Amino acid sequence: MKKKHKIKWKNIFLAFALLIFIIIFIISLINIIKWLIDSKNNNNQINNIINSTKVISVKDNNNTEYVNQDEISKSDPYWYYIKYNLINVDFKKLKIKNPDTVGWIQVKGTNINYPFVQTNNNDFYLNHSFNKKYNSAGWVFMDYRNNKNDFDKNTILYAHGRLDNTMFGTLRKALNGDWLKNKSNYVIKLSTETENTLWQVFSLYRIPTTNDYLKTNFYNDNSFLEFGNMLIKRSEYNFNTKINESDKILTLSTCYNDNDKVVLHAKLIKKEKR
Repeated sequence: MKKKHKIKWKNIFLAFALLIFIIIFIISLINIIKWLIDSKNNNNQINNIINSTKVISVKDNNNTEYVNQDEISKSDPYWYYIKYNLINVDFKKLKIKNPDTVGWIQVKGTNINYPFVQTNNNDFYLNHSFNKKYNSAGWVFMDYRNNKNDFDKNTILYAHGRLDNTMFGTLRKALNGDWLKNKSNYVIKLSTETENTLWQVFSLYRIPTTNDYLKTNFYNDNSFLEFGNMLIKRSEYNFNTKINESDKILTLSTCYNDNDKVVLHAKLIKKEKR
């Protein structure tokens, strides 16, 4: 009798374990299908935006301003990157599709080439696409604390690190040798309705999730310099670039995995009013 009871309980346990496995498998399959659907919808939207938006390269002119050039040493890579053209974007159609549109970002050597948005919080665009429909892929968005009409001392853009290489998914690839070997990658181009700007990368790293690099306001010049030097020291690569008190920083932040972030920082080196 005892042996029969043992066999019975063993069969019950195996059946229960199998049921749990089936449930987990079904849930995982559903999540994968949802991820693929969201990915497809987001990719279709990206292609539509790129094909319908006019993004042109702009050469320097009388309105072009070289930022802080009197404070830059002749050995600084600044003098190499300052030669890069700006981009100018026609925002008319984008603003009709989404009035939250703030600007457009291009990061050399990555797939990052999108409009970015801003709303009154940092939550909505974590799971809503450019068309404002629910989508786990989210969209590229500016920190709600930042001034969309004039860059702050630290302007922050967020997006998911998607495995399909959309949004900031290719930013993690900047950590590998191929991206770093090509110094022409170390620039970011932004265009907004009021200004076109060029930014020079000075820090790149992977770090356990923290918020110490997400400051937007500083008590004084010294606190800003301390902040900038912290970012430089944290970088996994030496970009041979310094930060001074009159600089402005652009921060790109994305997830590497559930626990870590990939963060890139650049400083403003050229701008042009529109």
